Amino acid sequence: MVTQSRESGGYARQFAHARDEPAVFWAEQAEHIRWTRKPSIMLDDRDAPMYRWFADGELNTCDNCLDRHVEAGRGDRLALIHDSPVTQSVKRYTYRELRDMVARFAGVIRAQGVAAGDRVIIYMPMIPEAVVAMLACARIGAVHSVVFGGFSGAELAKRIDDAKPTLVLSASCGIEPSRIVEYKPLLNQALELAEHKVPRCVIFQRPTRRCELLPGRDIDWQAVLAEAEPADCVPVAATDPLYILYTSGTTGRPKGVVRDNGGHAVAMHYSAGAVYGLEPDDVFWTASDVGWVVGHSYCVYAPLLLGCTSVIYEGKPVGTPDAGAFWRVIAEHRVNVFFTAPTAFRAIKKVDPKAEMAAGYDVSSLRALFLAGEHCDPDTAAWAGHELGVPVVDHWWQTETAWAITANPLGIEDLTSPIGSAGRPMPGFDVRVLGADGHEVDDGEMGDICINLPLPPGCLSTLWQNDAGFCDAYLSAFPGYYRSGDAGHFDKQRNLWVMGRIDDIINVAGHRLSTGLIEEVISAHPDVAEAAVVGARDPDKGQLPVAMVVLKSGGNRRPGDVAAEIVARVREEIGPVAAFRSVAVVDRLPKTRSGKIVRATLRDIADGAPWQAPATIDDSSILDDIERQLEAIGYACKRDMASSDADIR
Repeated sequence: MVTQSRESGGYARQFAHARDEPAVFWAEQAEHIRWTRKPSIMLDDRDAPMYRWFADGELNTCDNCLDRHVEAGRGDRLALIHDSPVTQSVKRYTYRELRDMVARFAGVIRAQGVAAGDRVIIYMPMIPEAVVAMLACARIGAVHSVVFGGFSGAELAKRIDDAKPTLVLSASCGIEPSRIVEYKPLLNQALELAEHKVPRCVIFQRPTRRCELLPGRDIDWQAVLAEAEPADCVPVAATDPLYILYTSGTTGRPKGVVRDNGGHAVAMHYSAGAVYGLEPDDVFWTASDVGWVVGHSYCVYAPLLLGCTSVIYEGKPVGTPDAGAFWRVIAEHRVNVFFTAPTAFRAIKKVDPKAEMAAGYDVSSLRALFLAGEHCDPDTAAWAGHELGVPVVDHWWQTETAWAITANPLGIEDLTSPIGSAGRPMPGFDVRVLGADGHEVDDGEMGDICINLPLPPGCLSTLWQNDAGFCDAYLSAFPGYYRSGDAGHFDKQRNLWVMGRIDDIINVAGHRLSTGLIEEVISAHPDVAEAAVVGARDPDKGQLPVAMVVLKSGGNRRPGDVAAEIVARVREEIGPVAAFRSVAVVDRLPKTRSGKIVRATLRDIADGAPWQAPATIDDSSILDDIERQLEAIGYACKRDMASSDADIR
């Protein structure tokens, strides 16, 4: 196995090679994958902009994740560690053990009539069987679609109707620190609501809470597994879909991102080494759920393709049992590289600002911390880096791309990107910042972040059964480019600063301002744990920034005093042009289960517009509380919102 080696100037050489000779560059990376038929057509552009990578190649993703490692004599190496503080258990699986488990369960789903190309919905908690289910589908060429466990029945039904699965794989329950989430009633509701009727469900019964099985439809996972015959790997075309992943926050017809087998395998193997600096046998922990793209890419596929040990974690950053949980996992499993969302460290810092609960844990095995999933304020990144004693890499990518668009590629060359930036474009991503006229803007100027086509391997090839929707959503705004939907700018060193979604750029009296930049300034206040800023309609200035702020635990300062200091700080660092004067101190910020703040809903509340709690949020009462707080400072109601600059609302 060949991985990346650091060298001075290596990034510039790789980036230029991938940009100028993409077919040659990715053909070299494809040599690290085992093909049942090696591709001769690296980039098929005959149907541009619907590009296809490795068009005539054939392989099996599960074979590359498991079987080839066992056959290479590495079967006794650890493949998977499942750490579950909610059940107080740790389980370890070698590559041989995981291969055998996957092969046998592939036999289970094959016996239920699932064949290559059929879709399988996976609706499960963060347990080893979820990983087994994904790899078992890949083993026989079926297309898996993982839906985050605990999603509402209505949202699950939408995905069932879009994917039209042959089979659903689920479990009796998920376990949260303070409650048991029973999956079976949610699944039953979804199956009743869905127009597409699924004939069979295989249910894993967890000892914590078992469920009742419906005769004739529901099958006991453990019972059929005991009788199953192992299934061999089925070769599939490189362009055949590996999985469908539905983007969160969609309305109407869900957007099912389609990932192919060949390009995905090549990109995951490459990114594991190039971006994260991983080597075979390293321990990689990604604190995400397999229901999200991060979990697909870096809990399951990338580490196993490279031959690493992957840690999957059924717990929280705080509360399982305390704010020292992350340090405990790193120390116990000798984690080398750690990847999580900034919101996790904000939660830890809020509860334990001096990292006192980290005392006694030896985290010297750790080489780097990677953050992604949302804009990270520099204060949080600096705090995490100081407490862990490692470099912190804030990198940027999307569900659609499957891997990093920009980063500090530790496996190629340490570029020491400044805190607050998302690093530089990775080889394969020709990133441009465009103005409304479609032309590139100058460094330092805000614009639409776009990627010159073709996208590199691993990115979405289309939307499920919706090529027209794919082109309309991503390729139509700027012909020849993929539009990311995010706004930002390059600095003089070509580091990209991603400031938020296009909708998070607000217009205050003709001045374009980033709410992400205002959040950075607010989050640097010593009493602030986290903040969200949205633009609210204003009759005089068009929009005004409104901040919702969570204070650190244990403080005894008056919220009004902190709010006044925040206003002064923003005016000093950004200037009066921001017209910033509205701060609501709240108990919590509303987030999706993947940790993203639901800013669109907060905008609706601030505008006094009708709003609904997104299906991806755990507790809608948070939104009700915020609405009351915003009403108290003059928002969340239809009224004239003009006020004096002297007001601290």
